[in-house]
Amino acid sequence: MRSRYAAFVAQDTAYLLRTWSAGTRPAELTLDRGMRWTGLDVLGSTGGSAFHTEGTVEFTAHYRVGGADGEQHENSRFVREDGLWVYVDAIQ
Repeated sequence: MRSRYAAFVAQDTAYLLRTWSAGTRPAELTLDRGMRWTGLDVLGSTGGSAFHTEGTVEFTAHYRVGGADGEQHENSRFVREDGLWVYVDAIQ
């Protein structure tokens, strides 16, 4: 999760797409160049150890865009594909 947040900060779309599950990955990804990510709070997680094949991470990511502060709160689902952890989707 932290590496994906860092990729959003750096606007590294190639990394974001590589770490997205093949089953839910978009064909392309365009990020808002005016958005500045300002912090990440990891609120909790489940699974995710070397013995698990899936897990979740609940987080709040803080940003600033157009002079206004905002935040994105999400509980993300991750799975292990080919030995690597990848993002699947947000749990509703």
